Amino acid sequence: MNIPADDPRAVALAKAVRGGDVAALQRQLRETPELATARIVDAKGVGRTLLHVAADWPGHFPNGAATIAALIAAGADPDAALVSAGPHGAPETPLHWAASNDDVAVLDALLDAGADIEAPGAVFTGGPPMSDAVVFAQWKAARRLLERGATTTIWQAAALGLVDRVSELCATEPIPSALDITNAFWNACRGAQRSTATYLLDRGADPRWIGHDRKTPLDVAQESGDEAFVAWLRERDVRAPRDVPNG
Repeated sequence: MNIPADDPRAVALAKAVRGGDVAALQRQLRETPELATARIVDAKGVGRTLLHVAADWPGHFPNGAATIAALIAAGADPDAALVSAGPHGAPETPLHWAASNDDVAVLDALLDAGADIEAPGAVFTGGPPMSDAVVFAQWKAARRLLERGATTTIWQAAALGLVDRVSELCATEPIPSALDITNAFWNACRGAQRSTATYLLDRGADPRWIGHDRKTPLDVAQESGDEAFVAWLRERDVRAPRDVPNG
């Protein structure tokens, strides 16, 4: 069931979800049960479920966990993927969106309802929700995913300061490339993770790499707001960036 975003039903449903009006939402679902699995389709042809609406930017809507529970009870699929009109859209699940918004309450509610913590579909990487959490520097969501059993790649582990995990991955075949090590270091700097950054520097990471969004490790470290980490990084002579291709 697809409903245009400007349809009165879609407007009323979105209002109930974003306003935390669980009673109004449940009333509409009782009247039209198929709404639980319906997709609201916008002018660009993107179709999202009501669970996506509940996890949508900026997140943290009132009664978010109760809204998720009501939708699941009515038959909503916690692993439903976003449907895009073109071939380049990311098939993110509601859990991806909750991770992208640092909305831990909704994230927990989705996982409690059986959402796949390793579901593919993240923007940029095609990976699981952990990818979105780290890409968008949503550290509370990333750590909650970790607590609930999510796996991490080397760059995700570096961003979260998981030195043991980074060390394990550095010793696993295939051995990470020089670019993998440098990218992990960049992410460690974004998360202001000194121990992990030190480990990766010792393994040959390039501290002057111009990486994602044309930013250096020093740039993203400064964005973290950790002045002590920035001071330490400056001492490692990271001031003169080197433009190295990402691929």
